[in-house]
Amino acid sequence: MNRNRVAQAQQVERKLTAILAADVVGYSRLMGVDEAGTVARLKALRAEAVEPCIARRGGRTVKLMGDGALVAFASVVEAVACAVEIQQAIAAHQGEVVAERRFAFRLGVNLGDVILDEGEFYGDGINLAARLQALAEAGGLCISGMVHEQVRDKLPYPFEDIGEQQLKNLTRPVRAYALSPASIAALAQGEPAPGQSCNAPPPLPDAPSIAVLAFTNMSGGPEQSHFADGISEDIITGLSRLRWLFVIARNSSFVYRDKAVDVRQVARELGVRYVLEGSVRAAGGRIRVVVQLIDAGTGKHIWAEKYDRELADIFAVQDEITEHVVAAIEPRLYAEEGVRVSGRPPGSVDAWGLVVRAMGLISKVGRRQSDEAQALLHQAIAMDPTYARAHALLSWALWWASLCYWVPDTREGYRQAAQHAEDALAHDSSDPCSRMTRGLSLSTAGQHDRALVELEAALALNPSFALGRSAHGWALLRAGRYDEAIAETGKAVRLSPADSFAGIYTAIHGLALLGARRFAEALPHLRASVSAFAEYSGHYNTLISCCGHLGLIDEAQEFIAARARVGPPLHLSVLRENLRHYAHCEVFVEGMRKAGVPE
Repeated sequence: MNRNRVAQAQQVERKLTAILAADVVGYSRLMGVDEAGTVARLKALRAEAVEPCIARRGGRTVKLMGDGALVAFASVVEAVACAVEIQQAIAAHQGEVVAERRFAFRLGVNLGDVILDEGEFYGDGINLAARLQALAEAGGLCISGMVHEQVRDKLPYPFEDIGEQQLKNLTRPVRAYALSPASIAALAQGEPAPGQSCNAPPPLPDAPSIAVLAFTNMSGGPEQSHFADGISEDIITGLSRLRWLFVIARNSSFVYRDKAVDVRQVARELGVRYVLEGSVRAAGGRIRVVVQLIDAGTGKHIWAEKYDRELADIFAVQDEITEHVVAAIEPRLYAEEGVRVSGRPPGSVDAWGLVVRAMGLISKVGRRQSDEAQALLHQAIAMDPTYARAHALLSWALWWASLCYWVPDTREGYRQAAQHAEDALAHDSSDPCSRMTRGLSLSTAGQHDRALVELEAALALNPSFALGRSAHGWALLRAGRYDEAIAETGKAVRLSPADSFAGIYTAIHGLALLGARRFAEALPHLRASVSAFAEYSGHYNTLISCCGHLGLIDEAQEFIAARARVGPPLHLSVLRENLRHYAHCEVFVEGMRKAGVPE
């Protein structure tokens, strides 16, 4: 018996936990009207609106009652944000439901010590969350004073102090704060909450949003101060070219210059989701720039980089670092936004949400992900036929799927890719992605001059567009302008040194070097591209040709065998036909012949 008591005591665990308590208002009335229908509709509402919010915010449902639930969170910020998102998701999900059949939830959040015993949660922390839930309005939220203290500077929610409350079975009164249904609805629309001062922090915009703070001069000299300001201003200008991104103007973000600030507070005051900050330090003719991108809602560091440069030409260094930073930030923000919207209920995801989810899938380069991305992009276009970026990304996805032989008819795949590129340009000629996909389609068809016009226009719109640089270099190679192609593809590799897209930057740079007969230089890039994406037969083709030129016949044969597992049979006659419009055709086929590829 004593051993059993010891074992039970060992199983008990205490931990500080944020608890969200939820309860359906008027559940008995709804059950009385239609018991089976009420249960079915509530189950569907939980699955489609509530549970995705909980999953996205890292919650765990620890108890589920007929008309209520208890959810545990490691982070109190995530718990409160989840509560607001749940109310918004419920409202969006029931948009067409008549008032008599609508579900309304009361939510309460508390932070307290709870007991975990054999998977069950107990304790006063849970009881207080339930009491707070009972204080909330239908469709609203109520939190404890301790919770409010933790989230007030981290979340832009206009809670109302409703004073000390004497709650059932609690000996001492508890200060509580309420968020009304009207305020939650206003937050969803990006509007000021009812009664909110015009001087209150602005709500987050629907689009991804960022503030670039003035970089800190760590050296103290006036020249470095000008350099720090110049880089910050240039990055603001570069990011402003990304039309999908909401960028705070320089005059507002520079208000915090030379001040010790909390980036989460800055983000709240400026109404942005992301903050970019950096520092500059100079010594002995060299300069070091450190940059970091932060998700202000969670405090998570998304990306950081350090740049060490000689100061021979300070303006050239400033331009170079600016290009690198903008090129690095764009794909990371897309990835973060894709994760953020992926857990939304299906009915609440707009065209933008579908596009960023598709981009995240495209960057994973697999066949299944490509098919899923195309489905999402078709859905986005059905929702908004004039959405240029959706057409541009679908063009790229179709072009890539055709290149990888993932479509039954590659000619039809390329034709559809070209059509969506045309549609993208028709809807927005100033979108660099639209210009890039149009140029790539023209280049694939052998229309080199027209392709180069489009690709140069894409880079004029966004000079830090790494994929656009690679596509431009590819088109220059096909046109026979090898030195220019090598310079452009080399710049793409520098702009995206941690290539997240299937080794395409290294592959095209290696191909440009091969076209110029610089085989030894091309080899390491081509080997790297195969390692990055072993399922794409095109990477093998270039590597086999390069090995053939260098006399590495045994290695070439190994790659020929590996390629046979992922692509159609390899024949010189087919390669000549496919590459006949391109200047590098002969050198490419010559290397294949030397490697032992049959006619």
